[in-house]
Amino acid sequence: MNKLYDLIVVGGGPGGITAGIYAKRAGLDVVIIERNVPGGAITTTSEVENYTGITKIGGIELATKMFEHASSLSIPFIWDEVKKIIPDGEEKVVECYQETYKAKAVIIAVGASVRKLNIDKERQLIGKGVSYCATCDGSLYKDKIVAIVGGGNTALEDCLYLSNIAKKVYLIHRREEFRGQNILVNQLKEKSNVQLILNSVVSDINGDNKIESIVVENKITKVKQEIKIDGLFICIGRGPDTEMIDGNININSSGYIITDENMKTNYDGIYAIGDIRNSPLKQILCACSDGAIASTKAFEYIKTKNK
Repeated sequence: MNKLYDLIVVGGGPGGITAGIYAKRAGLDVVIIERNVPGGAITTTSEVENYTGITKIGGIELATKMFEHASSLSIPFIWDEVKKIIPDGEEKVVECYQETYKAKAVIIAVGASVRKLNIDKERQLIGKGVSYCATCDGSLYKDKIVAIVGGGNTALEDCLYLSNIAKKVYLIHRREEFRGQNILVNQLKEKSNVQLILNSVVSDINGDNKIESIVVENKITKVKQEIKIDGLFICIGRGPDTEMIDGNININSSGYIITDENMKTNYDGIYAIGDIRNSPLKQILCACSDGAIASTKAFEYIKTKNK
């Protein structure tokens, strides 16, 4: 029979690791299940500059420190992908591809996945010029020509990062104004090798074994232009990873899990934190705060059930 944990945390990003740390310190038998690498989305961020107390730190470095903190407390990690979370009943069931686990409470901290352009050859050329992670693949494009699609902070940060590596960087955004912070926009405008292409979208990707060019269409004039590039970085945001969620867990119209201020879902003993929940701000600090709250409330719930 499978072991019954006090708490299973699904997702090893900043929120999940924080939840694990708080749970362990409270004396709970906790395990974190992560399908990729600890740190989640921050491992794809070149630099973090808005984490209180740290002026600037690399995303991978911060993720490593968080993992080391959890490891110092002997918090176990299970490297597996969750297929389904069944929240009903006293024992919550977490089905993974390798094994099925049970716990008295579950914290869902799976975050969100990158959104795709959904155009021809995008999927075919992933790893052959198409990328969703500048910090992962940027070094491959030293002194080459690349393009970035997006207008949020991630796109702007990736553009700044790539401008120090590539010979030329095109930043393509569907609107006139950026959604990202003005300080990042101003830094980009000072870069001589960055060209802004606004009010435009990528309509086609050309190439067979590797990317050769993209077709960019101006949304206002409808004029199309072909731009020869060596790499295309797609940074148009993320969507919630809710495929594993039982259909009875309440989500909003955008697919994010609905919780109260205590991170509780509509099921007792099931909590959601970070980018997967209906939070107004998707930031590392917010995810960590969510994790601390959810873990504390899970402890109270489990303590009540153990009486």
